[in-house]
Amino acid sequence: MSFEHKGPASASDFEVDPRDLTYQRQQGIIRFLNTVRIGLTGLALVSGITILGTSANALMVYNNTHVSSEFNLPLWPDEFDLRPAVALVVGSSIVILANLASLVFSKVKVLHNQTIAHTSMTFIVPFIGLAAALISIAFFYAINASTTVDTLQSWSCQWSYINMRLEPYFGTLCKQSQTALYLSVILVPVEFITLVAAGVQMGLERKARAFVPARKPSFSPALS
Repeated sequence: MSFEHKGPASASDFEVDPRDLTYQRQQGIIRFLNTVRIGLTGLALVSGITILGTSANALMVYNNTHVSSEFNLPLWPDEFDLRPAVALVVGSSIVILANLASLVFSKVKVLHNQTIAHTSMTFIVPFIGLAAALISIAFFYAINASTTVDTLQSWSCQWSYINMRLEPYFGTLCKQSQTALYLSVILVPVEFITLVAAGVQMGLERKARAFVPARKPSFSPALS
């Protein structure tokens, strides 16, 4: 068996096809957008876990320290609304599950190779996270704006200056409630940017699948 070179190599054999360069640039942009998307997804996941931890802990402290007014221990008012804290817990739980699923699909090769499923998760997850963050924030501010009914944040921050040796530690609860709220607000632009990056990445991947760069061999082997 031998290889026979069919003639001398010409300059055109070594020219780079413009379509190859276009394809390579597209792949570079796709990899960059994918890195950005995964990084923001991880940030959203960590933020969701923090929001869930602080909000759930605040609710637990309330449940542990709430006593009926008939015992004359008014740590908490009779008229009290827990729905803003519950909204943050529910919203952050949705954010955690959605972003965790996105990371699993991005990192597990078998799932990543499922083009339709991966493409759907890439775009749907940040949309779900954005919707959950917006709804929980809107719900929080709508109820927390009330001047007649207190919430966990309004009541704990109102008495945060009191030095307490036992729960409920209003100062700590105030900081936890504010941290959960601020992170929920930050989640909105994070999920929005992730959604935009996912949309651009999907468009480029669709073009890349339809575009097959031409490869021209410099010589052709012949069997003898």
